[in-house]
Amino acid sequence: MPSRASEGRTLVESALQHERLVTATLIIVIPLVSWTWIALMARDMYGAMLGPSAWMMTADWDASHLLLLWVMWAVMMTAMMLPSAAPLVLLYAGALRAGGAAGVAKKTYAMAAGYVLVWVLFSVAMTVLQRVLSSALVLTLMMEPTTSVAAAVLLAVAGLYQLTPLKRACLRVCRSPLSYLLQHWRPDTAGAFRLGARHGAYCLGCCWALMLLLFAGGVMNLLVIVALTLWVLAEKFAPFGEQSARVSGVVLLALALWAAIR
Repeated sequence: MPSRASEGRTLVESALQHERLVTATLIIVIPLVSWTWIALMARDMYGAMLGPSAWMMTADWDASHLLLLWVMWAVMMTAMMLPSAAPLVLLYAGALRAGGAAGVAKKTYAMAAGYVLVWVLFSVAMTVLQRVLSSALVLTLMMEPTTSVAAAVLLAVAGLYQLTPLKRACLRVCRSPLSYLLQHWRPDTAGAFRLGARHGAYCLGCCWALMLLLFAGGVMNLLVIVALTLWVLAEKFAPFGEQSARVSGVVLLALALWAAIR
């Protein structure tokens, strides 16, 4: 009987061989477009402020500006989190193909849409939080913390959450996409959407506190965005990922203490 690991490799190979357009779109094209937009925004934010980020320099946060802010967060979350769902996308597409299901592309897109929707909704919360922090003068116009104490609080919250049982439970699910599929398999389109959304919820439970570090380091600081993305990928894919969550929690708490007393 083939092992679960070999079964996973077979499904991934099937997806890469037969569903190239689907997998390329979800794993490469959409994240690449999102990263390009974010990079242009970040470059302009710390440059002339006359291009893609000019709308941020406003004192009047009306509905249209808030909508743009939410779009910014939604694109950023897509850029950062969709690549981490690559194993789930490949395994699901491969399993559909292996089972002879019809509409493989449609169902795979539906599954990915459910996953992304969770982060799009999370972007609403981040938009509201940013406006609250800005109104309370915790964030500057450059979307950076006004004081080291503010940064310390954000670091401490993220660090403490890294050490919680909920973080560990969600991370275990995120690190085992094949086990997740076997337990929650849904072959129909609506079921695929729910499967993606449910996995997105686990992913959110794993990573939401890390996203607070964007406020601590600068929302549009490209180095922070890239570092957090690599951090998430390491937690989910690296052999030491589960242990690194605990280590990073201690490191974040140490940084919080340093920021508070410096």
